[in-house]
Amino acid sequence: MSNRQNGGRRHDILRATIEHIRTRGIAATRPADIAASLGISTALVFYHFGTIENLIAEAFSAAAEHDLARLAELRAAGNALSRLAAVLRFYAPTGDATGWVLWIEGWAASLHDDNLRKVAQNLDLRWREAVEELINEGVAEGTFVCPDPRGAAWRMTSLLDGLAVQLVARQGTVRPEDLTGWLHEAVARELGISADKLGALV
Repeated sequence: MSNRQNGGRRHDILRATIEHIRTRGIAATRPADIAASLGISTALVFYHFGTIENLIAEAFSAAAEHDLARLAELRAAGNALSRLAAVLRFYAPTGDATGWVLWIEGWAASLHDDNLRKVAQNLDLRWREAVEELINEGVAEGTFVCPDPRGAAWRMTSLLDGLAVQLVARQGTVRPEDLTGWLHEAVARELGISADKLGALV
């Protein structure tokens, strides 16, 4: 098998694993099912990843890198408010929230898996650092009034984390419009801006 084929096969296995975790959960994700979905042997899955634990950790790492690449794109153009709005919109559990299903699964599993914990923590810190940097840029522009950008970033993203769990894992407890309204209130308060500037935030 050539290096190109090898890399392509690994990518296919990781992508299939991510999809299995999203739809079935980590506990029900089995190498045999992943192999069957790709029309390959289970032995080939183990050839590339060794153990199911390694496969799951690498799948989460691949998902994290995908999200971080998208984060970099969202921060590339526009003023601080428009970029912050784009980042929070991507972070928030919108649509069918499949990304949040994946990460809620990852958070739970990472309590007992050091590799998963490192992957989840790295993604978490990168998101919060990105929000903090955008708040600092907005303060420098004169768009935001915020004496504590780091604290504001952690409070805003932690609010989204908690609401996402309620919206995705405990359906019916929080409505999407609740999440939007509460987030608008929090962002306006944290950044010293009027709520009418936040219409397209989430």
